[in-house]
Amino acid sequence: MLKENLQKVESKISASCDRSGRRREDVTLIAVSKTKPVETLKEAYDMGIRVFGENKVQELIDKYEALPKDIHWHMIGHLQRNKVKYIIDKVDLIHSVDSVRLAETIDKEAKKHNLTANILIEVNVAKEDTKFGVLPEQLDILIDEISHFSNIRVLGLMTIAPFVENAEENRAIFSRLHKLSVDIASKNIDNVNVGLLSMGMTNDYEVAIEEGATMIRVGTGIFGERDYSHV
Repeated sequence: MLKENLQKVESKISASCDRSGRRREDVTLIAVSKTKPVETLKEAYDMGIRVFGENKVQELIDKYEALPKDIHWHMIGHLQRNKVKYIIDKVDLIHSVDSVRLAETIDKEAKKHNLTANILIEVNVAKEDTKFGVLPEQLDILIDEISHFSNIRVLGLMTIAPFVENAEENRAIFSRLHKLSVDIASKNIDNVNVGLLSMGMTNDYEVAIEEGATMIRVGTGIFGERDYSHV
């Protein structure tokens, strides 16, 4: 089943790239593996998947220890400041930075390991009360403050769009995030590069790609429905 799912996702990514005049290699598929056992991730690994996204720190650490070291781990869930130290030297990218205080902690922990942490700023484009993320109108101020940290590199923006039956309803959300990234890029802020756009999940990644996503986060589309009884 995993193989068929992956083939389906791959063909949809390619079709979306074709429709929008983009190259397939410009879009990174992040396999969202939360709640999935190590054996399932190993199966995906054997099929060529090398980028995995986790929502919970403990789960990420456990899988990091158990799986091959050429995997690129992405922290895509909300990150508490007191947990940063556990993953700072294990993840390639943190998608969910939405405050100066969290950025400050990441910077401090990165310094201890003598590394530069790559981050995305999470933007609550849809302004949903239940979602984390900085509001679009506060993004400039946040990026300006974060840009002064020496051990952090801002590489782009992330958003979690509302769950909708019809993916077209989220097109405006993705378009807005893309526009925000263009606006920030035009300011040429030191230490800030907003070339990465992490947006689109199983139900809407095709539209997200058409609107400029460079990273899509697909869980159910690859692994099937989640079983939370193992968590």
